[in-house]
Amino acid sequence: MPHTPPHLVIDLGEGDEPQSNHSGNRHFSDILDASLSRRSALKGGLGASIAALFGGMGLSGCASTGGGSGGSLLGFTAVPVSSADTVVVPKGYKVQTFVPWGTPISGHMPAFDPLKNTGADQAHQVGSHHDGMHFFPIEGRDPYSGSSSEGLLVMNHEYVEPRFMHASAVGQKLSSSAVPALVNGKRPADECRKEIHAHGVSVVHVRKGSNQQWEVVQDRLNRRITGSTPMVLSGPVRGTDFVKTKYSPDGTRVRGTLNNCAHGVTPWNTYMMAEENWAGYFVNQVSATGRTREQIRYGVRSNESKPATSRYGWELADDGSEEFTRFNVTARGADATQDYRNEANGFGWMVEFDPFNPDSTPVKRTALGRFAHEGVVFQPGVEGKPVVCYSGDDATNEYIYKFVSKGVFQKARGIANGELLDEGTLYVAKFNEDGTGSWLPLVFGQGPLTPFSFRSQADVLVNTRLAADRLGATRMDRPEWGAIDPRTGQVYFTLTNNSGRTAADKANPREKNRWGHIIRWTEMGNDPAATSFQWDIFLLAGPQNDSRFAGQALTQDQMFNSPDGLWFDKDGRLWIQTDISESAMNQGDYAQFGNNQMLCADPRTNELKRFLVGPMGQEITGVITTPDGRTMFVNVQHPGASTSADDFAAGKLNGTWPNMGRYGRSATLVITKEDGGVIGT
Repeated sequence: MPHTPPHLVIDLGEGDEPQSNHSGNRHFSDILDASLSRRSALKGGLGASIAALFGGMGLSGCASTGGGSGGSLLGFTAVPVSSADTVVVPKGYKVQTFVPWGTPISGHMPAFDPLKNTGADQAHQVGSHHDGMHFFPIEGRDPYSGSSSEGLLVMNHEYVEPRFMHASAVGQKLSSSAVPALVNGKRPADECRKEIHAHGVSVVHVRKGSNQQWEVVQDRLNRRITGSTPMVLSGPVRGTDFVKTKYSPDGTRVRGTLNNCAHGVTPWNTYMMAEENWAGYFVNQVSATGRTREQIRYGVRSNESKPATSRYGWELADDGSEEFTRFNVTARGADATQDYRNEANGFGWMVEFDPFNPDSTPVKRTALGRFAHEGVVFQPGVEGKPVVCYSGDDATNEYIYKFVSKGVFQKARGIANGELLDEGTLYVAKFNEDGTGSWLPLVFGQGPLTPFSFRSQADVLVNTRLAADRLGATRMDRPEWGAIDPRTGQVYFTLTNNSGRTAADKANPREKNRWGHIIRWTEMGNDPAATSFQWDIFLLAGPQNDSRFAGQALTQDQMFNSPDGLWFDKDGRLWIQTDISESAMNQGDYAQFGNNQMLCADPRTNELKRFLVGPMGQEITGVITTPDGRTMFVNVQHPGASTSADDFAAGKLNGTWPNMGRYGRSATLVITKEDGGVIGT
């Protein structure tokens, strides 16, 4: 390993998935341009072509504010944009701050102290940077019905902000992504361990008390799953040469899950963690051309990177143990069973576990493909029918995928239904300019996925992105969360942004997709397992002069950008969350949007309103209600992250919400109506 100079600060930026798709596949913007240009010529001019975006392909259209048939589901008054260090909700609502980072939930219950807690302490505390989340009613039978006053709150923890975690960081000039300065090229092992344990998932038994405040129940069901928790691999990749390591010479096991962003909830009442921006956690100490294709296409760092370390430099831990050196994926031994050259191949999967069994081992379901999974969204389970789910690859110019199981759903099988995710067909989406689309099968031996390019189905799945490239899938603008309308079965996906898009003409008025949009589609014949679909654009986000909702500009009560989190409640309200980067938040053209926020839309009655604005420097993410719809849980991630390196060194923080100590802390909002009614009404 090359010598690392003393006192070097590792700072690799905000940690988004690197742009690594250099295929010649058509970009969605090209298809959109062509589609709009064709319709513009037919219908006459820009106004007509914009209108044709919405509802012009046989899907139900939307206007911006009008009351359609059936009555409004949105009874609240929209809140204004805000840049204050507080949470803003509509009049008639109240908010409880709940289970912030560091809340003790299991084991030896250490009190939270970011400058004193150890790595072992963090393994018994709620993790950092709350993200995707679900409330499981305490009966443990159905993920969406049962108790609305007691259950398991299960949430992801996407990443960490090291400067807020360690005493050694105090007074140093550190950005939100930087780790404390190395000393003689090393990091203290326990600082690395603490960061690893702050990743993963928390399972927290929660209950509404007699005072109507929610509280943590100290219970054996409380659990932390971290970046070092033992897990097993299942599906076609299990036991293959791609995943054999010194830790698991037979290729069946892996340690930990990382960068868990959104999530998934199966019809059989289990939880799925999504491994998103995982590639940067590894480094191969060779030249860029010396990396394997499994590493290159996913952006694993090389010796030519500056600096030549992983995202947090865990491989530089000063005790030299394999707990940390595994993040250096350089080939060192005689074969893969003698080193960790394949360690990164154990990440990039969807990971399933049973939250009601604290002794269960999480399972990485490899049949669902390996990429930067934002999350996974399931069609409702139908007895005797295949299980169908969708997942976005959250990086610019990547793809949207669908999985259809070979076997069929049988409710009586309970958690055993998880085996359905080990055998089936993974598809990637191709969007055509006429408003139709196709699901292209990622199956070894079919089409271009032949022995000339791939060796097996395991090869196709480990190299899912390369296989999708070969099939000619449509490159998208950062596909993130998905949601399925419970009334229509239509599938919605957020495309957060892609500032690299520069093509502009009369039919596509934005030179760059800085603001993002939401796409939706209907499967042919309303059959979730169909191999074709019809699509349209639900909404173009952005400022008033550069946005469209059914052909009309967004109003002051509606404008937003960078849609990310997405969820339909049982009544059909679509909740939309935003993720403006902290480097852009409240600056320049982004200042007009204020802090990140959550809006609510009703596609049926054509309404859209801003419901919530978060504090400074954060991302609003993760949303779920109790089965009765009267309690909503929403996550606030990385408050105060917009604090500059200079200000941090000076002890001047740009945001300290929720004001529970020295620094800001990710936490969950518990939102209720003062009259006890359903959220949103």
